[in-house]
Amino acid sequence: MSRFITPPLLLLLFSLLLNTACAGTTVQPGQRGLMWRPFSEGLNTEPLKDGFYWRAPWNNVYLYDVRWQSYTENVDALSADDLQVLVKAAIILRPVPEEVYFLAHEVGTDFYPRIVKPEFLAAVRSVVSGYSMVTVPEKSSEIASKVQAVVVEKLKGRHLAIQSVALADVDFPQIVLSAIEQKQAKEQEKEQKEFELTIASKDADIARTRAKGEGDSIRIRAEGEAEGLRIRALGQAKAQETISKTLTPDYLRYKLYDGQNSKFVLLPDKLDIPILLAPGTEEPRPQSQDAISQNRQSTSGH
Repeated sequence: MSRFITPPLLLLLFSLLLNTACAGTTVQPGQRGLMWRPFSEGLNTEPLKDGFYWRAPWNNVYLYDVRWQSYTENVDALSADDLQVLVKAAIILRPVPEEVYFLAHEVGTDFYPRIVKPEFLAAVRSVVSGYSMVTVPEKSSEIASKVQAVVVEKLKGRHLAIQSVALADVDFPQIVLSAIEQKQAKEQEKEQKEFELTIASKDADIARTRAKGEGDSIRIRAEGEAEGLRIRALGQAKAQETISKTLTPDYLRYKLYDGQNSKFVLLPDKLDIPILLAPGTEEPRPQSQDAISQNRQSTSGH
């Protein structure tokens, strides 16, 4: 019985032959490819952009990711005061898309661990060593800028672009943290004492001001009362002086009989008969002879 190759089997054999004779590589968006032809022209200098490329099975395509990529490293550094600082630093970089041929020719696809990481760690340690331990966290932006400048200078001509460098975190050893906490506690206690002293001084100033105000008020009131007494006494003295000037002997004799109930006897020098004046009467009343005799006797007796 003879055997014949059916059309489906023939199609399958043709596909297998085609796959073994030819292959393809897809370059994704954000990538660049370099065609490697070992038996002819070698590494192609023209980067391949995104797309599908046929190639022979013995050829190859090297792919480079030209998107920005972040790499983070934990760095043990010594500060300016010889204390250990644990810094988590991050760098963002990428290959220059137009220069991937030179990057592949000089470094290769493992460019970060080979040339970037050593320079990055060395730059972080070098810059941190110029700062005291307690200033590293607050100066993190300044330190990151200096680290980036150092890395850019070190990687100049290496076909890599550096976007930024940042210090993600700064940690201290436990013994250092304990010392910092004790120092901060002492400073807070000192500030509290200074605050209490300031409040006590303000209270004392307020009490002195209040006492001075009360004393001034009492003094002013006493001075006012004394001035009032002096003015009153001066007025009374002036009144007494004025009255003394007006109290003549004639005025005093006049006041003896000026009242309604006043009674007095007039004894003229050349008359032997006294005249009795009673208040409320217009004319003197003549006395009887008996009354005159009695008055004489009483007058002579006196």
